[in-house]
This record gives sequence, C-alpha cells and structure tokens, in this order.
Amino acid sequence: MPCELILALDVETRAEAIRTLEPLKGRLRWVKIGLQLFTAHGPELVREVGSMGFQIFLDLKLHDIPNTVAKSVASIAPLPVGMLTIHTSGGREMMAWARKAQADHAHDLLLLGVTVLTSLDTVGLNETGVPASAADQVARLASLAVDSGMQGLVCSPQETPALRATLPAGIRLVTPGVRPVGSSADEQKRVMTPADAAAAGADYIVVGRPILKAPDPAAAVAAILADLGR
Repeated sequence: MPCELILALDVETRAEAIRTLEPLKGRLRWVKIGLQLFTAHGPELVREVGSMGFQIFLDLKLHDIPNTVAKSVASIAPLPVGMLTIHTSGGREMMAWARKAQADHAHDLLLLGVTVLTSLDTVGLNETGVPASAADQVARLASLAVDSGMQGLVCSPQETPALRATLPAGIRLVTPGVRPVGSSADEQKRVMTPADAAAAGADYIVVGRPILKAPDPAAAVAAILADLGR
C-alpha cells in the first residue's frame, strides 16, 4: 500500500477547521483531529468533518485504567473514526481491554499504540525516569503493543526501519515528525522528509503546520503527495 498523507488539523476553532478543509475536499483523504480540537468541539465536529468526505484519525492518546479506556473506545465506535490512538505506556492490560472493545463495537477502527512522543528525545525521556534511549524504549513499547493486540503504531520515522525489521508485516506505522524540505522542525526532535519517511516504511505520514501555514494549503498538499509518488 502506498504511503498516505494525513493532515494534522491543529487549529483552534470549528470555523478555521472547516475553512481549512473546504479547498482540500477531493485532494486529501485523511485528517487528524487531536485533543485540542476535540476538547473544544467534541463529537459533533468529528461528524461534520466525516460528512465532508474525509477519513478521520482521532488522536486522543487514551491513557487510563483498562475499564475506562475500553469504555472510551466503545463510546467512540458510533463516530466516523478510522483510527484512534492509545498510549502504550498504559500497559498490556489496558491495551488488551481496548482491543476487545474495538472488536466488540468498532470492527473497522484501527487502534494505534503511541510509543515515545516525537517531542521527546533521549534526554527528555531519561528525565521522566526511563533510563533507556528513545530508540530502545520505542522498540520495547512497540513489542508490548503488538503482543497486546494493537493493530498499528505511532512512531518517529527514524525508528520505522528498525520496527519494520522486527514487527509483523501487517502492523501499520503512522509517523508524525514529518517535515517537507525547507520546513521548520518546530518542537519536533526526530524528523524526516515525506519521501524519506515513506522509503523507511511508513504507511501514513502526519503533516500539520507546513500545510496549515502555507500560502496555498492545497498546493502544499499536492507537493507532498507528489513527493510520495501519489
């Protein structure tokens, strides 16, 4: 499957979200709605974006006791959501409960395990009490996630080749921290260009500000898709 582009819709208001998406209809398939936008506008915005013809990646990074996460997955099931994120650091039991809720209530939902946030490097990770390198922690959590039933992972594109070498072929890899050539890295620590991320084995790349801040977002999307060979 060719690598696909996901727009990180990291804007503050519903009006800005809809205004951003209108010229991208028919050009872009996937949109990521994160915690900021979901907290402000909730399920109704998810339904509205879905009605515009976009596939939705709901990036909530659920992390709680197993029962709460499982019930949250069941609550999301009626929404037009194709992907949902869960923190792998919540542990095996939490992920297994989430997977069972997905199997029971949302057959088409792809559950993604978040390993190490791309805003964290090894120094930042060590400050949280984890003595491993970022790469080693990603590998450890990725293995745990797959063993717990996760269908995909969110990881830095720089860790993708190592994961591809060790994980089952069917595991989907979604990579934030992707920046077109010439773009600012912003707060991301582990970044890669779209073409390089695809070559490294990413199934999906997530791009936000380089599209949102572009003078012509539709042209920015077209350029990234061209870089991906789509």
